[in-house]
Amino acid sequence: MDTVFIEDLRIDTVIGIYDWERRIRQTVALDIEMAFDNTRPAATDAIADTLDYKAVSKRLIAYVEAAEFQLVETLAERCAAILREEFGIAWLRLKLAKPGAVRGARAVGVCIERGTRPGG
Repeated sequence: MDTVFIEDLRIDTVIGIYDWERRIRQTVALDIEMAFDNTRPAATDAIADTLDYKAVSKRLIAYVEAAEFQLVETLAERCAAILREEFGIAWLRLKLAKPGAVRGARAVGVCIERGTRPGG
């Protein structure tokens, strides 16, 4: 199985359950792996045949910047749905981290897998 990945995509958004969190923007970091057969783009060397990670990143940035969810779980699910529905991704793993949210930890968050993993 081939994957296209985006690592440490940092986006500022309103996220959190506490009143003070609703008044500020915090950074979330996304790591995404997406199943994609790269044989055709490798053969044609054409961007039109790829899963364009720039287009994926721009779409997620626009969405997350405008979002105002309380839970990282909700934001992760919505991002996964966008990727599957708008980009036709059959399987993905998405890690959404909230850096600095817990004292003593670099980050906290969730990691979800959605769809059917090709080849097993």
